[in-house]
Amino acid sequence: MREFRYEKAADPAGAVALLAGAPEGAYLGGGTNLVDLMRLGVATPDVLVDVRTLTSDLVEELPDGGLRIGAAVPNADLAADLRVRQRFPLLAQALLAGASGQLRNRATTGGNLLQRTRCTYFTDVTQPCNKRAPGSGCGAVTGLHRNHAVLGATDEGPGSPHTCVATHPSDLAVALRALDAEVRVLGPGGERTVPMADLHRLPGEDPSRDTTLAHGELITAIDVPGLPWAVRSRYRKVRDRASYAFALVSVAAAMDLDGSTVRDVRIALGGMAHAPWRATVAEDALRGGPATEEAFAAAAEAELAAARPLPDNAFKVPMATSTLVRTLLQISAEARA
Repeated sequence: MREFRYEKAADPAGAVALLAGAPEGAYLGGGTNLVDLMRLGVATPDVLVDVRTLTSDLVEELPDGGLRIGAAVPNADLAADLRVRQRFPLLAQALLAGASGQLRNRATTGGNLLQRTRCTYFTDVTQPCNKRAPGSGCGAVTGLHRNHAVLGATDEGPGSPHTCVATHPSDLAVALRALDAEVRVLGPGGERTVPMADLHRLPGEDPSRDTTLAHGELITAIDVPGLPWAVRSRYRKVRDRASYAFALVSVAAAMDLDGSTVRDVRIALGGMAHAPWRATVAEDALRGGPATEEAFAAAAEAELAAARPLPDNAFKVPMATSTLVRTLLQISAEARA
């Protein structure tokens, strides 16, 4: 592990100022991802600025019935919050599916969103990885890629500096993407609000960047807008083992029904792309149509028509279709009960 300096500011603005003056520094929240990467030699910050106690650890009411989640709220506390469980059950379900109990106790809400998009080639410093070592290539496209992206990836061949097929591991981010949450950020240039739709990025020509945040910007809170029909929402995760694993496929969904007609719907997919994937094609296909298994399947197939799987992860396409259909069937059955 590289030697580093530990700093602790008096307030968020002080932390931003400290990191702005340290181009190779990083914020330290719960440390559940960063410290692991430092031990592996993947992350090598020369300065750590501790922010765990600087941002809010409260869940507060918003005027529209939504919730403001402080960036320092532990994942375990957020999952247990009665307002979250009642108004946005998909959030609680995503958090409980996301990690072990020990990690949920330590991990923060802000840190969960900023964990690195990664795969085994990223965490192995002996392997080529454009995300860890820009320009080195991507070992996954011709190697082990069962868990990798089928949507939105950049695959220009293993030697291309642009190729990256890693998936974003956060379950919480998928649920927040479905809910159109907004991320409140403090940086050297002041405060700004970033929609979840704009926080994470696809690899494009720079796979090394996971988010649109600039160096030194600090997440202070996440706003989840009120959505009355989110009380009928679900998060379903398919993984190799139920105890603790990243998603092969996950679905975050909420649906508003008028009798047997879909009035509105929100869907996001996890385990499928470099960023949480909003299923806008499926949403558009479902709105105003019947809430039937056939309609759900057709919408899923329309969304996944853009999938470009690798040889060993083509199973993800039918798996995502069936997972989405089962999730929507469960929501519709509960709405009619």
